[in-house]
Amino acid sequence: MKYIRVPHAFVLIYSIVILAMLLSYIIPAGEYDRTENENGILVVDETSFEFTEQSPVHWTEIFRVVPAGMTDAAGIIFLIFIIGGAFGMINGTGAIEAGINKVVSLLKNREIILIPLTMLIFSLGGATFGMAESTLIFIPMGIMLARSLGMDAMTGMAMVALGAAAGFAGGFMNIFTVGVAQEVAGLPLFSGMFYRIIIQVVFVIIAAFFVYRYGKRVQRDMNNSYVYRLEKNAQAESYEFKTLTPRHIFVLLIILVGFGLIIYGVVQGWSTGTDLAAIFLAMGIFSGLVGGNTPNGIAEDFIKGAKEVTFGALIVGLARCILLILEDGTIIDTVIFSVSSILEGLPASIAAVGMFFTQFIINFFIPSGSGQAATTIPLMAPIGDIVGVPRQSVVLAFQMGDGLSNYLFPTSAILMAGLSIANIPYEKWLRFVWPIMLVWIIACAAFMVISLWIGYGPF
Repeated sequence: MKYIRVPHAFVLIYSIVILAMLLSYIIPAGEYDRTENENGILVVDETSFEFTEQSPVHWTEIFRVVPAGMTDAAGIIFLIFIIGGAFGMINGTGAIEAGINKVVSLLKNREIILIPLTMLIFSLGGATFGMAESTLIFIPMGIMLARSLGMDAMTGMAMVALGAAAGFAGGFMNIFTVGVAQEVAGLPLFSGMFYRIIIQVVFVIIAAFFVYRYGKRVQRDMNNSYVYRLEKNAQAESYEFKTLTPRHIFVLLIILVGFGLIIYGVVQGWSTGTDLAAIFLAMGIFSGLVGGNTPNGIAEDFIKGAKEVTFGALIVGLARCILLILEDGTIIDTVIFSVSSILEGLPASIAAVGMFFTQFIINFFIPSGSGQAATTIPLMAPIGDIVGVPRQSVVLAFQMGDGLSNYLFPTSAILMAGLSIANIPYEKWLRFVWPIMLVWIIACAAFMVISLWIGYGPF
């Protein structure tokens, strides 16, 4: 199955910018008063809305707003570039790939441990540095391992892809999704991480249970495989496991110390975007030096890593343009007032679960986590203020809706590329993944309700 043809994310978001400009001539202008809460964040006074004089946005602003949006979002854009470059320097050492290969090869014949542990490792990649495209290089390894255990390509693909998906949806330190969403919502960077870690572990357990059960069924009888014809015609494959060297081990220790420092900073409340960028930059430089790269090689790896996140960084600035147009036309509060009026009579738990499903569906059209966060959170956060859904729960709805659906919808380039590498038809993948996705969705709804019960915060 080929990609469903949808507009490029840049085209879609810029179309929304143009639509917002046109709506400024149609939607009545209105404003809420905003007051500072105890955390110093401006929040909507839900009783203060009133209509104001119309102030339509001139058509030329659709061009002027692009550099303005990039400037307004410069902090998070450059944070993404620096972190992307830092991981480029780390990846240039080969330590992460060698470390994963080592763990997996040691457990090669112990599938009851291998499958959940492999998925947990890839979930950590998804939760920290947003492992997405990087999973593609490990899919052949996963398939080779699965077949060596008497399982099939579907099992190998799922071990890698669904592990990363579980981490991406948990995202306790994913700057590209949770980081962007929290910055837009005005939340402290990576706040609320311990609840997200619990969510990630639950997602991994659910996925590992289904993958292991399916793999054992195939192991007993290959006719149970959803890709039986593929397995019947599969040629013997080999995968070259990279050797874990002492240099790799020291690089992995540097990464461990770096992440420990970041977590300590979050707990202590002093970790800002600047602190985070500095720690990642130091991790990258020290890793490159310890890993044996030359200064020129480290610089080239930095540029390569920054290039890989260019799309995600620029889409944040482009999505910020929507907010600026809505604010210039004084219609963003009217939209918030209209939506919140519909939701106001509903219990907060229903509104929270509804936000999750909304984000889940939006990811079909905007399969970019950073772009979806920058597009939706400016509206969702104040709506949450009015209907009683904490901003941290609003971010939670986004990250889970975005992270899980990346491995369901055929508009996801990562999913379709992975299936292409594995030679798995999309319809076969859909047959395999839908029960897992259904249980994940039920768990997400429960996590949204629980987040209200525990007063998930800081606000």
